[in-house]
Amino acid sequence: MSAVVKKAAVTGHPVAHSRSPLIHGYWLEQHGILGEYARIDVAPAAASDFYRNLRSAGLVGANVTVPNKEIAASACDWLDETARTMGAANTLWLDETGRLCGANTDGMGFLGNLDQLAPGWDRSQGTALVLGAGGAARAIVWALLSRNFTAVHVVNRTEEKARKICDEFGSKTFAHGWESLGTLLGKVDLLVNTTSLGMTGKQPLEIDLSNLPRHALVNDIVYSPLETELLKQAEVQGNPTVDGIGMLLHQAVPGFERWFGVRPEVTDDLRALVLKDLGVFV
Repeated sequence: MSAVVKKAAVTGHPVAHSRSPLIHGYWLEQHGILGEYARIDVAPAAASDFYRNLRSAGLVGANVTVPNKEIAASACDWLDETARTMGAANTLWLDETGRLCGANTDGMGFLGNLDQLAPGWDRSQGTALVLGAGGAARAIVWALLSRNFTAVHVVNRTEEKARKICDEFGSKTFAHGWESLGTLLGKVDLLVNTTSLGMTGKQPLEIDLSNLPRHALVNDIVYSPLETELLKQAEVQGNPTVDGIGMLLHQAVPGFERWFGVRPEVTDDLRALVLKDLGVFV
């Protein structure tokens, strides 16, 4: 009797750029698991039916990327607390009864990255400043509150979007327009950029960090380029920094464990492999 090959995939529109197959393929080989992980382009119009019929696609689970995370969440029979809070799921699996289950692991990826590269970063449980008000920002606000940060300030060019996030998360969160950035920087212990500003091919993130306390940790979830101008400026000032590639790697861990039964580790070798694929040599 031939062994059953478990199959999972990254889904979204488009997905040709995704590094998820490289990450999961590395773990499958490392652990000697007979499994497959592919890319499947799923247009939003077809997404709900696709996720509801995941088994018929031959999959035990899937990752979900933009623009399908909200659609995937609505298709699920069960969501974990984070996915319910976000209204978005990036990790799907079928449980033993055949129910479609969903989780959002973006916040866990953020925490795992900082825990690994800046141990003790959350010890002060102080004040954080989050730039941007998209899906990643919401996940990171959730993550910071889960670590008992006393105040999380969300700054966005459209203040209304920042206010929407803060209305969802309560009294420890505060919304601001971009004009408040200079003043806020002087009061924080952690600065996180969740916008696409500074990403390769995007507009630069124009920000003056001179008012930022020297102990404040700076994290940019952008990983192309790996060392963004924000991180360069912080390093010149002497601030500790963490780049964004680790968030991508750590958010993948829970899905692999669900689908293939082994909890993988984010290692230096995996990080180097993904960076090489991105054309970054360190």
